[in-house]
Amino acid sequence: MQPIVQVSLDVETIDQAIELAECAVRAGVDWIEAGTPLILGEGIHAIRALKTRFPDKKLVADLKTMDGGYLEAEMMAKAGADLVVVMGVAHPATIRAVVRAARDYDIKVMGDVLAVPDKAACAKEMERLGVDYIIVHTGYDERREVIGASPLDDLEAVVKAVSIPVQAVGGLSIEQAIQMPALGAPLVVIGAPLAIDSDSFQAAKGDVESVLREIVQKVKGIK
Repeated sequence: MQPIVQVSLDVETIDQAIELAECAVRAGVDWIEAGTPLILGEGIHAIRALKTRFPDKKLVADLKTMDGGYLEAEMMAKAGADLVVVMGVAHPATIRAVVRAARDYDIKVMGDVLAVPDKAACAKEMERLGVDYIIVHTGYDERREVIGASPLDDLEAVVKAVSIPVQAVGGLSIEQAIQMPALGAPLVVIGAPLAIDSDSFQAAKGDVESVLREIVQKVKGIK
C-alpha cells in the first residue's frame, strides 16, 4: 500500500485537538487520530467535532478497547470514526466483537500489541480474528522506565508474521518515522515527541507544522 501519515491528537480538549489537526492537515497529513487523552477528556464529543471539522479525513478513535467491544466500536462509528483500536491483550471475544461491529458499520479495526510478551504471535492471531491493521506500540510509561525501548525492537518480527498493514508507535525520531515504509510499516503515525510534548498531553513546542510537513514530504517522496 502507499504510505499514509497519521497525526496523533494526544491532547486534552477539543479546541487543542482542532488547532493541532488544522496544522497537520495543512502539512499534508492523511489520517487524524483522536488520542486516548482526548477521548478521556472530551468523550464522544471529540469524535463528532473532529469529523464535522474534517469530514474528508479518515478519523481513528484510539479507545484502546479492552471490553465491551461491540458497543464501544458502535459508539465510535455512529459518531463518525472510520477506524477504532482494540488491544491485543484483550480477550479474543472482545477482538471478535470489535471486528463484528466494524463490519456492521463499515469501519476498520486497528489491533494494538502494547504490553503483549510475544507481539508477532499476537499480531498473527489478531489478523486471524479479522483485524485490518496492526499497531506495534511501545508505550509512554515503558519508554520512560526501560531506556531505549522502541517499537523497532519488534517491528521486523511483526511485519514478517502478518500480511496486513503495520504501524509503529512510540517515541520515534523524524529519521525513524521517515524510514517506516521501507521497514514494512507504511502507516506512519506522528505523536510524541514530534507533534505531542514528551511530558504532557499538549502539542509539542516549536514549529510542529514544519516537522509534520517534512515527514509527509519525505515519506511520500515529494520533492
